[in-house]
Amino acid sequence: MPGHEGTTRSPLDDLSIDGQVKRIHQFVECLKLNKKPFHLMGTSMGGNVAGVYAAYYPSDICSLTLVCPAGLQYPTDNQFIQRLRELQESAAVEKIPLIPSTPEEMSEMLQLCSYVRFKVPQQILQGLVDVRIPHNSFYRKLFLEIINEKSRYSLHQNMDKIKAPTQIIWGKQDQVIDVSGADMLAKSIPSCQVELLENCGHSVVMERPRKTAKLLVDFLASVHSTDNNKKLD
Repeated sequence: MPGHEGTTRSPLDDLSIDGQVKRIHQFVECLKLNKKPFHLMGTSMGGNVAGVYAAYYPSDICSLTLVCPAGLQYPTDNQFIQRLRELQESAAVEKIPLIPSTPEEMSEMLQLCSYVRFKVPQQILQGLVDVRIPHNSFYRKLFLEIINEKSRYSLHQNMDKIKAPTQIIWGKQDQVIDVSGADMLAKSIPSCQVELLENCGHSVVMERPRKTAKLLVDFLASVHSTDNNKKLD
């Protein structure tokens, strides 16, 4: 993912969902990861990217897990999306809720993204902000790119092209991306399994790590056992 951890950043990079998918495919080709089909998993923006990747390059993918993916078109906007639209219209890009610049904004972001209320000491909040601030201008550029018209509904536009067995995991109390997206995906992807987690928000892996890991392992086991049975047949 662009700008995450050690991934390099270039002003020339295409940060749209389409651009990210094609760059990941270059990476896969370069390392020959697709000698045999692999499982792909993505969360939020990464879920949008993973889903579109599976649609673009079906022969690469044996199975897919999407965790509260972005990129779907809803009949009505939730409060978070309404707030984003207001910020876009007023050009107040400094106030994007997912890009905090103060400990208070960091605390608000954590509350927005998680149903579980983590008690985070002020020093830790300050440290998290200090680490992010030097990169916030890049995060804003990336965020604005993935919510513009070219990328906003990328997964929605491609979900009916996904052929791999797919697992959807979503927190029922997600305030960032509405959980009703799980049903949309289930209706469009032929082989789709939905897991909705109680008392869980948008930060699924952080809030319910063991449950998420178990669901993933069980899904992979079921998919591969089916594949093995087909080979035996």
